Amino acid sequence: MIKERLFERIRNLEKNPEYRGERNFSIGLRSIISHLQKLLNTRQGNAQIAEDYGIPDITNFPQNTLSETSQTIEMLFEKAIQKYEPRLKDIKVSFEPVEGDILNLRFKLEGFIADEELTPVEFETVISTDGWVNIKNRV
Repeated sequence: MIKERLFERIRNLEKNPEYRGERNFSIGLRSIISHLQKLLNTRQGNAQIAEDYGIPDITNFPQNTLSETSQTIEMLFEKAIQKYEPRLKDIKVSFEPVEGDILNLRFKLEGFIADEELTPVEFETVISTDGWVNIKNRV
């Protein structure tokens, strides 16, 4: 079963001393999504944990085409997630443009939760015009 991150468990213990880390899949999944949003919305060089934590500023890429830009973003996301989210394995990020939505970049993030069964997961990842990354679980 997937677990919450250490600081989430500590925060829950402070709120409720009887809390002993529930083994609930949805709690673990929310923890992963929360961490992915923090990771992908942090610009490299801005976190004390490590110089390469996060991703570079993606609002001003020098690539000439949307295809080049989307491939670079896919690679950046995969690299960051593989390094800093060990609860996910075999991550694959793919660009999924939506006709008529020219202001957002949409990506599918799929992989497996590293639990006893290697549970498959799929997330919708949307980058807005200001570079903010929003992630939600695809059911």
